[in-house]
Amino acid sequence: MPSVNATTDNTKLTSTIADSKLKVAGDKDTLFTDTLPTSDSDSYQYENERNLRKRRKLSDSTLKDENNTSSSVDSKTDNNLRAKADDLVDNVLEVPTKCAEQVEQFAKYIWHVLDHHNLPQWMRDNEYLLSSHRPPMPSVKQCFKSIFRLHTETVNIWTHLIGTVVFIVLATYYLTVPSVGTKWEEKLIFGAFFTGAIVCLLCSTLFHTFYCYSPNVSKFFSKLDYCGISMLVMGSFVPWLYYAFYCEFGTKVAYLVLIGLLGIGCIVVSMWDKFSQPDYRTYRALMFIGFGLTGFLPTIHYALLFGIKHAFTTGALQWLVLMAILYITGASLYAARIPERLFPGRFDIWFQSHQFFHVFVVAAATVHYYGINILARHRASIGDCRYIDSRADFNIESMIS
Repeated sequence: MPSVNATTDNTKLTSTIADSKLKVAGDKDTLFTDTLPTSDSDSYQYENERNLRKRRKLSDSTLKDENNTSSSVDSKTDNNLRAKADDLVDNVLEVPTKCAEQVEQFAKYIWHVLDHHNLPQWMRDNEYLLSSHRPPMPSVKQCFKSIFRLHTETVNIWTHLIGTVVFIVLATYYLTVPSVGTKWEEKLIFGAFFTGAIVCLLCSTLFHTFYCYSPNVSKFFSKLDYCGISMLVMGSFVPWLYYAFYCEFGTKVAYLVLIGLLGIGCIVVSMWDKFSQPDYRTYRALMFIGFGLTGFLPTIHYALLFGIKHAFTTGALQWLVLMAILYITGASLYAARIPERLFPGRFDIWFQSHQFFHVFVVAAATVHYYGINILARHRASIGDCRYIDSRADFNIESMIS
């Protein structure tokens, strides 16, 4: 009978499973049947439930997106904060290096004067000036700013800088202001003197301002300085020879050519590199003194031609002599380096020989300007090519009368 019972049990189990499937299907049908609208009110309720489910799904989706976005923003914020913290640490670590660089850069603009033995060889010129020397400057701007500091070159710079401005003003006034009786060639003659004076004083100012920049710049401006002296001497001769030998055309031209050739010779010598070295200081002074003393040749000629009395009264010879004395005195002090040679270290900033030389140069040029003005007015008062009576009756008595 076991087979019959087994068959019965299998039949019951199969029936039970089938009933369960039918029940589940029935439940599903009931579920879907219950949710479907059967009237207008049910349809309205159905639509509300649908919309509610959609809003819930949308809210869930939005919430997830916001959560994702929030987490992303938080992550980016953390990364930004971390990056800023790293930058802050780097900046803090770089502060000592930057400070050192700024101190080094600042030191370039704040300089201190040096003693003579601490100067580089190319800046050593006068061993009797023991202190207060400028160091080599890192830029042209610093060289220019140094003129407002007190050192061995301050007075040298300002004496000729002021002189340059004074002669520019004088030249502008004389050449531009209309003057009755002044011919254009006379203004041209005075222009030669003004040009020589301004070039000389300006080149000297530039040399003493910028020679501490570099060895090459120092050599270049020293050559300009010496050329400027030659220009001043030549320019000073031009108006005096023009008016002194106003009616002696051949004599006037001969002296102008002679002075021009000597001036060119001095300029050529000034281009020699060794000429600017301290060992040649005496030779420089002697060359320019000798160049200036050639003016005695036309001066003696003028005195013999018109008489000594006339030369000193209307020929303004006394101003020419005073100019020569000032030039020679200044150049002699410069060559001998007096007074600093006698008291080393006492005249490092004030009253050194080079400063006296500069003052005498400006004074001599001013005296000469006054003298040639007197000579020009005298020439204008006697008219063109009127001969002095003493010339025809020239003798020893007329020279001393």
